[in-house]
Amino acid sequence: MKIALIQSDLYWEDASKNRKNLESKINKIDSEVNLIVLPEMFSTGFTMNALPVAEPMEGETFLWMKAIARQKNCAVTGSVIIIENEQYYNRMLFVFPSGELKYYDKRHLFTLAGEDQSYTAGTQKVIVKYLNWKICLQICYDLRFPVFARNVENYDLLLYVANWPKVRTNAWDALLKARAIENLSYVIGVNRIGVDANNYEYIGHSQAVDYLGNYILEPQETENAFVVDLDKNKMLETREKLDFLSDKDFFEIKI
Repeated sequence: MKIALIQSDLYWEDASKNRKNLESKINKIDSEVNLIVLPEMFSTGFTMNALPVAEPMEGETFLWMKAIARQKNCAVTGSVIIIENEQYYNRMLFVFPSGELKYYDKRHLFTLAGEDQSYTAGTQKVIVKYLNWKICLQICYDLRFPVFARNVENYDLLLYVANWPKVRTNAWDALLKARAIENLSYVIGVNRIGVDANNYEYIGHSQAVDYLGNYILEPQETENAFVVDLDKNKMLETREKLDFLSDKDFFEIKI
């Protein structure tokens, strides 16, 4: 599977400008890809001011994602602030080329920033099936919770979108590798760059890690679209050879 990681600065609470900027980067991808990955809250930045920027599910940003997916004949994913039943969600939308939608609501809200005061936490782990791949959707702070990400579903790709600040970059790099190694899974992390309205600096470090913890794409710090090619058969061969997942613990998560 060929995947484009879009690492970009974001305009604060300006969905129109962000869509235009991200579309220009998408249009510069010089090869066909199967999946385009955008950062967390890519249309607004990581704002706790949900009321003026939240969109309904059939809002402009979803319609834009659907148009991109159809135009490029690939899936598009990233998280958006969604209002539904008078509640706000940090929701990761996964839009198929057909326009079909699957989504994941961020389970672990970032209490240090008050995200739990502005948004409603998700209650389900979500695995998307796409092109014979099983993709586990996760958002930013979820990265710190390995039990929730544990590969009990035999997924093939663990996907994180984030607004992860520079000050904690070491944790980002270490935990992405750890999730790949412990789950014998490809892991991709897509983060933003730039400085937001709260004066938090982001240096990206979007990256792709294989099932043994080796870099396919080393952490990047520039604003760009980075394309990686993942080989599912090689991963399955390694899993069969090592068979570590057969020894995993069985447990129940109570939410």
